[in-house]
Amino acid sequence: MMKLGVNIDHVATVREARYRGQVHGEPDPVAAALVSEAAGAHGITAHLREDRRHIQDRDVLALRRQIRTRLNLEMADIPEIVEIALKLKPDIVCLVPERRQEVTTEGGLDVSGHFQSLEITRRRMNEAGIEVSLFITPDPVQIEASARTGSQFIELHTGAFAEAFAQPADRDREFQRLLEGARQAQSLGLQVNAGHGLNYENVHWMQRIPGLVELNIGHSIVSRALRVGMAQAVRDMLQAMAAVPEH
Repeated sequence: MMKLGVNIDHVATVREARYRGQVHGEPDPVAAALVSEAAGAHGITAHLREDRRHIQDRDVLALRRQIRTRLNLEMADIPEIVEIALKLKPDIVCLVPERRQEVTTEGGLDVSGHFQSLEITRRRMNEAGIEVSLFITPDPVQIEASARTGSQFIELHTGAFAEAFAQPADRDREFQRLLEGARQAQSLGLQVNAGHGLNYENVHWMQRIPGLVELNIGHSIVSRALRVGMAQAVRDMLQAMAAVPEH
């Protein structure tokens, strides 16, 4: 059964819109994480960005203390954040590209182009007891490079699939890339997660990819939570993930 990791970044986005620079404020992303766990989420994902645009250092510290499932820290491979991760000791880190101008992470890592740095960071994390995932597009070159770093996981970037979902031919082409990427990664000994742009309408397609471990989903859940509450939004996503795939 695929697991659900709930990304709480955009709960913090709403808080920071009013309370940026303050040490309190609402809504509280940690409270949202605890509600998500109680509703059945298998893990919590938070992205500590270099510019601290949403999640703050105090948030990840509180998450580490309070959640009882799996803490996935999304992060760029930069010295400051690497040192924070090594002290925080999340269960897993997902290394992602990061650009100041983007609203959310828009592309995958260039693992082959930054192999040495990523391999060093992977080794340091593993030595501290932290698993490592690399967020990549389903590109054979990047998948092969990811395996060579010694990482335990990749997370396949599902954004192109999500964006193409309303156009059947484009959707099918992008889905095939995901399917082939997952098979290649698994043949190289990598475990495979997926995320970005997944929502209540398209998430059941991920059941067609054998062996996916976890889906990391944030924006769609937080959006629905504005109408039905966080707990119900998480339960709805778990139900959508379990829906029978269409053929």
